[in-house]
Amino acid sequence: MSNQEAFERHLQAAVAFHGHLCLGQMIGVRLAMLGLRLAGVADPLGEDRKKLMVFVEIDRCAADAIMTVTGSRVGRRSLKIVDNGKMAATFLNLETGEAVRICSRPDAQDKALALYPNLDEKAAQMRAYREMDDVDLFQTTPVRVAVKCKDMPGRPTRKVQCAACGETVLDCRDVALDGQTLCRPCASGATYYTAEPDTVEQTPDALRREALIP
Repeated sequence: MSNQEAFERHLQAAVAFHGHLCLGQMIGVRLAMLGLRLAGVADPLGEDRKKLMVFVEIDRCAADAIMTVTGSRVGRRSLKIVDNGKMAATFLNLETGEAVRICSRPDAQDKALALYPNLDEKAAQMRAYREMDDVDLFQTTPVRVAVKCKDMPGRPTRKVQCAACGETVLDCRDVALDGQTLCRPCASGATYYTAEPDTVEQTPDALRREALIP
């Protein structure tokens, strides 16, 4: 299979997963294919599926494309979202330790528009990103990534109960504070949510009773 045929196949799979074709899918597929090649991972969906860990630096469309091509998943702990808001990702071969960080070139869009000046911006990019050489689209940097045991795929390395809220905390995400083992929110007082005031915990029994009330 040629590289172009592989790209089209991966793009179709990415679009099916993501829900529509967009520039993020185009760039994400190209970036992932290059990352796999440079990291020495030939069969990420088969024999090499346990060799790869990917760190994606954006939580937008390209992340879905990278997941589709590489088979890396958050639930398998083989994909990590490091949201720097950048079109970039690092591909780590867990077997060899080889890693490469790839990011979109700042001038890639200008090059795309120069290739097809008669098309509108989006159309020019959609067409050019299929054809441009990797070197014109991406910057690549060999890097080292130190992955801690608590962040590796596999069974949880630690399981504790927060002394404050009682919730279970996995994989050493707990915090020791004043002689207590706490979850991070209880230790810092910071969460991404705010509890509604004057609410009662909805236990399974309470929910079942509510369902019976007409």
